[in-house]
Amino acid sequence: MCSLRIVVDRRDDWHPYYPSEDLICADDYLAQADSSGGHQVINLCSDLDYLGTGYYVSLLAQARGDRVLPSVDTLNSLRRKATTDMQLEGLVPVLEELDRHANADLGDSVTLKVLFGDCQDPRLARLARKLFERLPCPLLDARLTRREGRWRLTRLRPQRLSGLVGDDQDLFARALNRHSRQVWRTPRAKRRYRFDLALLVNPEERLPPSNKGALKAFIRAGRRLGIDVSLITHRDAGRLAEFDGLFIRETTALDHHTWRLARRAEHEGLVVIDAPQDILRCTNKVYLHELLRTRGVAAPDGRLLKRASGEQLRRQVAGLSYPRVLKVPDGAFSRGIVKVTSDEHLVEEAARLFTSSDLLLLQEWLPTEFDWRIGVLDGRVLFASRYFMARGHWQIYDHSGKSVKSGGFTTHPVDAVPRAVVQAALKATRLIGHGLYGVDLKQIGERVLVIEVNDNPNIDAGIEDAVLGAELYDRVMAVFLARMEARRRTRTRPGERQYPRPAAGAFDQPKEDDAKVG
Repeated sequence: MCSLRIVVDRRDDWHPYYPSEDLICADDYLAQADSSGGHQVINLCSDLDYLGTGYYVSLLAQARGDRVLPSVDTLNSLRRKATTDMQLEGLVPVLEELDRHANADLGDSVTLKVLFGDCQDPRLARLARKLFERLPCPLLDARLTRREGRWRLTRLRPQRLSGLVGDDQDLFARALNRHSRQVWRTPRAKRRYRFDLALLVNPEERLPPSNKGALKAFIRAGRRLGIDVSLITHRDAGRLAEFDGLFIRETTALDHHTWRLARRAEHEGLVVIDAPQDILRCTNKVYLHELLRTRGVAAPDGRLLKRASGEQLRRQVAGLSYPRVLKVPDGAFSRGIVKVTSDEHLVEEAARLFTSSDLLLLQEWLPTEFDWRIGVLDGRVLFASRYFMARGHWQIYDHSGKSVKSGGFTTHPVDAVPRAVVQAALKATRLIGHGLYGVDLKQIGERVLVIEVNDNPNIDAGIEDAVLGAELYDRVMAVFLARMEARRRTRTRPGERQYPRPAAGAFDQPKEDDAKVG
């Protein structure tokens, strides 16, 4: 677990608050010889302007490999209105919410103190949280002005610690205590974990990538290896700097907070699975189709359809046989995928699907009893399952009724999987990266085809872990451990391998060419 440094201008600035051995004044922090890195630094200095004392605290913290709040990037963004506005793009709906509520009692101007994303006024709580998520600075002073019936953010700047009085001091203490997860009040002897891993989940998700049993197994596996695994949601975005890694167990999408959190975590120097580039490459079926086609990976025959009139669509598909499968680029769990049986049916379904995308993917229809799902982690096979089609349906998931139905499953030892299936899966994932993937394949006689590569594959207790049991979760956490250790080493020794593999031993598998397959 990272040790904490709370940096203030003078120790007297901390007089109103609970004494802490983690407190350090700015001059001492700047002069300290210990530059081993790995600390979590909360910079509460008053002079955060460019080349001021507080600015240098954040600058040197990053140079030493510490995780600092606010970062130099945040301070630079706060210096100019143009860069601040760019960081705050997307806040319009939050301000419009204030407009809709017509809070006349707020007056025409409001000054808001944002303390680690908290504020005193519950009506402005969502705005405060969003400001901290976009520009993570511990203490922010914001001004809202209503002009012509619309609220606008007219000022945003760092707030001085000495400027807090009364209730604001109490709110700051509570917010800091929650933000730092009480690390600064915990005796060092009780700190048992070397690293902290955030596990992103969505408790309200209908079809999450991991069930509760799997989430508990990930937590237990992490702690066995010295990793403190904490469940977070997208509302905890402001806490990312507390962690060494981010493991996304929520269904990902590009225009979505999962991608934004992955991107932000990577920018903060965390080890991230799914990495933002993996989300980019895997969530769009059009991209995958073109990638697999140009790199010689066997996949269903298909073509891209451009938005067009019915007559133009008929010309695009002239000479094709039916049935075919029509897909939106970013569908998941069998959604946005329809079987079309004629030109007329194609035109009808395409008109509906083109409302969400300018391109659609039309592929050959390949009916099979089941699809292979090969889980691959860090270039090695993690699990191998067969997912069967829903009863009376041609897909694994059937969304036609009031409730979603799915087919059965079987999970198999890797050496019981056909060699061609394993090789195709590994070849496809090498085009994506070094993360965690689920490769869907169809086997029709001697023909093995990659249907898609998922960046956020299901790992559910009782299904994908049916063969390995707890070892599956240990393997995932072992990859996080190896990468977090390497990330810590590279802060002082540049050139370390970016994606180190776990130490040789129980988690090793044969190389692809030597794999025992049936």
